Amino acid sequence: MSDTVPQVEGAREETAAGPEYDPAAPAPLDVPRIPTGNPEVDAQLERLADADHLATDGHVEVYEDVHGGLRDALTALDARPGPPGPPSSYGNRS
Repeated sequence: MSDTVPQVEGAREETAAGPEYDPAAPAPLDVPRIPTGNPEVDAQLERLADADHLATDGHVEVYEDVHGGLRDALTALDARPGPPGPPSSYGNRS
């Protein structure tokens, strides 16, 4: 009896990294994204994951889209009215 496994004709030889490993293929960076608590900002940060599956030349479009979304979220913060400030005593001097 032999302990060897017979090779199937036409079978691909697998490497230690897996059967279809391609070092040039896009791979996720696995950078952790910590939620900020702001749903608009968190949505933009999650959008960065879309770049993980694109070739490098496709990253620019995702980064520009996220940058625009973050800029819009910051601009929206400026547009919201804040709490009223303390009354001013300027001009009330006798």
